[in-house]
Amino acid sequence: MNKQFIFDFKTDISEVFIPSKLNNPFSEEISAIARIAATEFQDFIAEESKHWGYDFQTKKGKMFGVLVVQKDDLSYSFIGTVSGKLPENAQCDQFIPSAFDVSVGDFFINKGMTELTEIGKEIKRALNPAEIATLKLERNKKSVALQKRLFENYHFLNLSGHSQNLLEIFGTSSHGKPPAAAGECVAPKVLQYAFQHRLKPIALAEFWWGSPIKNDLKIHKAFYPACKDRCRPILEYMLEDQKLFENRAQV
Repeated sequence: MNKQFIFDFKTDISEVFIPSKLNNPFSEEISAIARIAATEFQDFIAEESKHWGYDFQTKKGKMFGVLVVQKDDLSYSFIGTVSGKLPENAQCDQFIPSAFDVSVGDFFINKGMTELTEIGKEIKRALNPAEIATLKLERNKKSVALQKRLFENYHFLNLSGHSQNLLEIFGTSSHGKPPAAAGECVAPKVLQYAFQHRLKPIALAEFWWGSPIKNDLKIHKAFYPACKDRCRPILEYMLEDQKLFENRAQV
């Protein structure tokens, strides 16, 4: 377990109610302990983001989140991360990383993306319509194959310790194929880390940080449930609680 990912509470939580079961990620209910963790994480973001070269108040924001966890010594801490990647290629060593290891397969994803970029350049240089069509078809085939291989290498654990990749998880759901960026949201990332390192999930909270995206008027620091299109099949698998989510996910 990498201790740099673990945030100890600065607030005295000795009198704070600790839930006995993880909250439904698709519910709008946020426990007191999760709100405290989120507030402390927001303070951390406010300070850390000064080094990212990105103004969240004038440019579109991002979803962030925290997971309160109980360690082997029965004490409580929290971990946190961002949905997707930070803007402007910024990095934060204390954010839980992606469940996907970019070095797998000798960095196949980086090499594949470079290859697609090169084909895109060839398309721009091409003058013959037939050549353009051929290159576009080649790019599409390579893109589909690369996406499939990527999903095959996104592995998530469930409460029982079993592991499945995104294609397996979505294959048994009504959602069909995984959408782009599946597995990169806050909840799957923090839960994956918790399961890998014997941290008991206690309370989850996700919030918006910064300006809203066009046509999606999210409020700075406001809490929001996990997204259904990308996260629901993954979280149902990880938490082995499909029946509960089916009954309560309508928010």
